[in-house]
Amino acid sequence: MAEEYLKHILKLLRDNEVPELSGEYEKEPSIVKIHEELKVIREILQAFSSGNFSSPITIQGIIPNHLKSLQTSFRNLIWQVQMIEKGDFTQEVHFTDEFSKAFNNIVRRLELSLSKLKEKEDSLADINNKLRKEVESKENLKESNTYFKFLASHDSLTGILNRRAFIETVEIELATAAYLCVPCCLAMMDIDHFKKFNDTHGHVAGDEALRHTVKVISSRLRKNDFMGRYGGEEFVLFFYYANKETGLKILDRLRVNLSESPVYLEKGLIEIHASFGLVEVDVERAAEKGYIQKLIRDADTALYSAKLSGRNKVVVFSQEMDSGYYEI
Repeated sequence: MAEEYLKHILKLLRDNEVPELSGEYEKEPSIVKIHEELKVIREILQAFSSGNFSSPITIQGIIPNHLKSLQTSFRNLIWQVQMIEKGDFTQEVHFTDEFSKAFNNIVRRLELSLSKLKEKEDSLADINNKLRKEVESKENLKESNTYFKFLASHDSLTGILNRRAFIETVEIELATAAYLCVPCCLAMMDIDHFKKFNDTHGHVAGDEALRHTVKVISSRLRKNDFMGRYGGEEFVLFFYYANKETGLKILDRLRVNLSESPVYLEKGLIEIHASFGLVEVDVERAAEKGYIQKLIRDADTALYSAKLSGRNKVVVFSQEMDSGYYEI
């Protein structure tokens, strides 16, 4: 019987399944108690192996007491690991010498590694901030340069090309027109009675009238046409791919548009009228040096004729004007 009893205990210790008590063993209280306690110890150890350290240990004895101590140590270890995960590296364990030494050494190494990584992270963040500031500085400088270039080439009041930039742009267009044999026109424009306008409504209103005029005219130009401020109330326009007939139609349309678009001032709506002088580009001479100045003179001559003959009209330049046959 004793041999059978020992075999039963070995099964409790070794087998995956818990052997059942049977026969005469069920009638022996001491055997039943040993069976139940070993069964509980098995369950506790199985819980430990799966990471469950919360099961209550209710049986008494040296083995259960050691298991309770081990359970407490593992619970404490889990809590310490959780604290380390949150960044608290002051945690240490002391329940077994070799394990404690290894664990505590790992924690110290981990803290040191993270500290070095933090230093590198701060260093990289500092480098990143410096690079970002440098990029921003370059972008600001680029924007400033772009802005200054814009100011250098555009009229500060109206925002269109100034005289110098207009002439430089037209010279480029003339070279292209000469190469491709494309018809072009240049026009001078002058706001009628602008001095009287300033004297009557003031210079602030005069500035508003200039901005309004540019807004109306530029918004109605074709895609490749452009305008510039020549000075005061005088403007210059360039029409690409347009002979004098087309240029005349464009200017007359612009003249009517401006007349039908009064400027709004404190005193109410005030009509604005303008006179225009148009000259057609001689494509064969378009690439000549200084030809732009002749175009401007001819357009200005035609403009003067428009003003002398009643204003609010378009006059096309003719050779008679240039040679003196046209009396003004």
